[in-house]
Order: sequence, then structure tokens, then C-alpha cells
Amino acid sequence: MRYTITHRTLYQYSSGVALCHNEARLLPRETPWQLCRPSQTRIKPRPALSVERRDFFGNRILYFAIQDVHWRLEVTVATEVRVLDERPFDESSLSPPWEHACQMLREDPDPEIIEARLFGLDSPFVVVRPTFRDYAEPSFPPGRPLLEAVADLNQRIYREFKYDPHFTTVATPLDEVLRERRGVCQDFAHLAIACLRALGLAARYVSGYLETLPPPGQPRLVGADASHAWLAVYVPGAGWAEFDPTNNCMPKEKHVTLAWGRDYGDVAPLRGVMTGGGSHSLKVAVDVEPSPEPVKLKPS
Repeated sequence: MRYTITHRTLYQYSSGVALCHNEARLLPRETPWQLCRPSQTRIKPRPALSVERRDFFGNRILYFAIQDVHWRLEVTVATEVRVLDERPFDESSLSPPWEHACQMLREDPDPEIIEARLFGLDSPFVVVRPTFRDYAEPSFPPGRPLLEAVADLNQRIYREFKYDPHFTTVATPLDEVLRERRGVCQDFAHLAIACLRALGLAARYVSGYLETLPPPGQPRLVGADASHAWLAVYVPGAGWAEFDPTNNCMPKEKHVTLAWGRDYGDVAPLRGVMTGGGSHSLKVAVDVEPSPEPVKLKPS
């Protein structure tokens, strides 16, 4: 599948911003199953400095600074992405017993496994508690293959939790999500990661986009799509296998990968510091459109 991803962010401030420094994680990353053409970016007001770099996790970051007084900030990024159907893992992939995977993560000196251990530790949005292990254990009986167990956990979250965009914010504690059995894709990904880490496994957070289709007979609304989130679990010696608990599936050609890290805090789309601004409002519009032709942004 080939898509044109257009992500628009608009901040409006109650008073002027004299200076701001920003990091945008809005440039999709290249993977063995995802090919990206150069992104087109449009930032208003025009930044005094703009440069791309990589973060600790290999994600693409666009850093920019605006040094003129402004009352609004608009960032638009458009990227043509080709997503291949082939992934390293699918529903039929073989994997070791989950306890063996835990043991390898603890003891194996292989550099890749040592690197994966980072994703088994607590992170700002995912702090492991006994309640998460308790929730995970029914999916992880002794000797069960790792991927089969994670698929079962994935399915249970899908069945037992209600998607409710009005219940949580980015600051809602994960304990509350588990207790109330509701949340959004970000919450479900964090919950699954907490469950896996509580068992001694390594799991990372993946941000991206998902192609959505309008109801039959209705037009596709511009800007009506949204960012999405899922997770990946590390299979020692084999790599990372992705799961989407919001949709009870393993991501394939309809999932576009943007970035990954320990949790949402590592992959926030836009963050920065500024002088002034007062209060602000935020609007985000996303389009994930199957694209025979790349889009062209008008110059600033």
C-alpha cells in the first residue's frame, strides 16, 4: 500500500510568543517493511533554524526555532509512504516459551539482547505494579509460546476494554485504565507493555497512523483520521513482533510506523519550550490517504 500522510498541528496563543524551540517527531522512519519518500514540511511562521537529526531510538526528529513574535504556530508535514505486506512475524510465527524468553533477556550476553533490556524497565508512563502481572498471568501459563501468549493478551484487552476517547488524557494513571477498563489506543498499548514488563519481558511503544475508511456511501472527511499507537514485544534472537490491542491484530500494510520508544513520552509528535504565549488552544488534523500521486504543499 502507498499512502500520503499529512499531519497538521495548529497552536493559537492568548499572547505573543517571543521565542520557541521545538522538536517534531512527525517524519516516518524507514524500516525493512516501510519505504519513505522525502517529507515536505511547512512551518508558519518561518523558523530561523531548522535541522533534522536522529534521537536515541533512531527516530527522525525535526528541530526548529522561531525567533519572531507570533500568536500562532502551524506545522504541516506530508510524507509519501509505501508499506509492504511482509513483516518479520505473523500469526503463525514460531517463538520460544515465554519463560525461556525472560531467561534469555536476563542472562544472554548478546549485544542485541542487552540493548532490548532497556525496554523491560520502568519508564515515565509505564511503571510496573503487581496488578499488571496479575492481569497478564491468565494469558501466560507455563510453557506457552511467547507470541501465542502475547496474542491472547492482545485479544483480552480488545474484548474487555472499551474504547472511550473522553475518559482519559495523557496524564491518566495506568492503574485507573486497568480498574475502569476503558481508554484509547495509547492507554491500551501502555497497558500491554506494563503487563509484559511485569512478567520480565521487553516491550516498546510504537506510534504511527492507521488507514481508516468512512461508512459506506459517505465521503472521506479531510483531517478526520488520527494518530495511532500499538506495541512490539522482543523475541530473543529473532526481533520485535508488533501487536495492536485496539484492533486485535498484528500490524500489516494498513499500519504506518512513525516512531518508537519506551512509551508515549519518547515519541510525542511535537514538544518544545517558549517564552510568552499565555494560554493556548491546540488543533490536530491527520489524513491517511491511499495515494497514486504524492501531494505538494504550498510554500510558506
